[in-house]
Amino acid sequence: MSECTHVAELPRPEPAPSAPTCPECLELGSHPVHLRICLGCGHVGCCDSSPHRHATAHHKETGHPVMRSFEPGETWRWCFVDGSIV
Repeated sequence: MSECTHVAELPRPEPAPSAPTCPECLELGSHPVHLRICLGCGHVGCCDSSPHRHATAHHKETGHPVMRSFEPGETWRWCFVDGSIV
């Protein structure tokens, strides 16, 4: 995995999760399929396999480029801007 230019700009340490699950899904009464955490601010959102794709919506609303899986045992990261695993 290569480092995109956005990884160097991320806060260190990583921000704390804003919630234990996707708050937008909870509000809608929907069930998230997999969770993602924004590495810019800690927002927790559901993945693109979930009905509402809140992690991607968060990126589109804020421009925060990098998220990682918020699933136990997973550490991969995704850059929305570069469209790649980082």
